[in-house]
Amino acid sequence: MSLTYLILEVRRATRNGRFLIFSILFPVLLFLLYVGIFANGDKAVVGILMVNMTSFGALSAALFAGGRVALERSLGWQRQLRLTPLSGSGYLLAKGITGMMLAVPAVVLVPLIAAVAEGVSLDATGWLRVTIGIWLAVIPFTLIGLLIGQVGTPDSMQPIMSITMMTMSLLGGIFIPIDSMPNWLMKISHILPSYWLGQVGRGAVTTDLSVDLGQAVLVLAIWTVVLGFGVVRRYRRDSARV
Repeated sequence: MSLTYLILEVRRATRNGRFLIFSILFPVLLFLLYVGIFANGDKAVVGILMVNMTSFGALSAALFAGGRVALERSLGWQRQLRLTPLSGSGYLLAKGITGMMLAVPAVVLVPLIAAVAEGVSLDATGWLRVTIGIWLAVIPFTLIGLLIGQVGTPDSMQPIMSITMMTMSLLGGIFIPIDSMPNWLMKISHILPSYWLGQVGRGAVTTDLSVDLGQAVLVLAIWTVVLGFGVVRRYRRDSARV
């Protein structure tokens, strides 16, 4: 993988206004808004809202990174890579790392504001789960973004990404409180990686409706393997076309 190409990708992505809105401003503003409406001074609720909005911001940023893939496919860039020193694996790796880098602001800013402005207090392990843990847990969403970019078109990317982001957030328990979900919706929620993303951080702030961290990591790892296989297979199929 070319470090120069990676830096170029990150710089290009961070200059996009949608990145600033969905990955930085939106999660922070929603967190403060929800705390004002729902928390009523309950620190446990504030902690859950912190985890949910951190997850939402990181998820959105990771998905966003795959959007440019559709444009590059339409221009034949992936096939042209065969004529450059940049390998296919290097190209995909750079896109994936870019997605992870874009998720950093959300996993830093929302917990920071929660601690400074709302008085959330966790031990060192708890903060690691809410920040580093959630950051690592968005790897499957980076792959989902890449996979959508591999099958979508430049014109269809925005609606597909928006639908995916909202579906994952709503049905995964990020926007809808888990404890208010009916049983049938809870079963759907357990299928989605967004549910397990939230569970990585949820266990740091409450034991209510939390699952074992090892179980969450295992499910997300399975999602990562399956999605990674899909991305690589689709990329090889596209780059082989003449």
